[in-house]
Amino acid sequence: MSSDPTTQQTPLLNYSAGPIQSLIADRGWSKLEPAERAEAAYEFVRNEIAFGYNSDDTLPASDVLRDGYGQCNTKTTLLMALLRAMDLPCRFHGFTIHKSLQRGIVPEIVYPLAPTNILHSWVEVLLDGRWITLEGFILDDAVLNALQRAFPDQDSICGFGAGTDNLHAPAVAWSGGDTYIQRTGINADLGAFASPDAFYTEHQQLRGIKGLLYRLMIRHWMNARVERLRRGLVPTIPNGPATALPPQHPNVKEAM
Repeated sequence: MSSDPTTQQTPLLNYSAGPIQSLIADRGWSKLEPAERAEAAYEFVRNEIAFGYNSDDTLPASDVLRDGYGQCNTKTTLLMALLRAMDLPCRFHGFTIHKSLQRGIVPEIVYPLAPTNILHSWVEVLLDGRWITLEGFILDDAVLNALQRAFPDQDSICGFGAGTDNLHAPAVAWSGGDTYIQRTGINADLGAFASPDAFYTEHQQLRGIKGLLYRLMIRHWMNARVERLRRGLVPTIPNGPATALPPQHPNVKEAM
């Protein structure tokens, strides 16, 4: 086992699992150059793993792959596992985002109950001696395109799972550089971690009755709204989606 914490397998980054190894073998990704491997994994997670809400942030990568959908945190876990399976060092960077970024996806009737600060993450991969930030994989193209059609005159948006000042040309496609799609929703930086396992040891969200309601009911409601959005039926938000950066919340205990 590698002694480098940025390449190690963990319970969440279970890259030796059969489905992950089969995916890499079937696509021939291991034969590619390092940057091409990173691109293949990134674009797979961006568009072939649909934007949606899993039962928990702490799913192993193989379970996210099996679900076929994910949000920022679960897609981060899967992308990290794929990168490490192909000998590409990577790390987890944790944040919180203001809940306004989820407005329109979270039903209005339960929006007031959502925590103000929601756990968020992105992947940092080491390529050619530099760390590249990857966050643009969260929304699949169908969701992003629907938002672009719904708000043709709005570039700055914080809602429907997007937080960007460049809605109509966001840096989401692989370019070998940094990518972002929820960056403007961030209101606290929780630091870099070697793995999602290490992050979730310190930070948890939606425990108790709220967590049960989310897993059994609310997330299915949210996923149905995402699917309608993907078809161009964009839910209405009171006063429209926010355009300003969210307020800063240095105290993030509510999200834990």
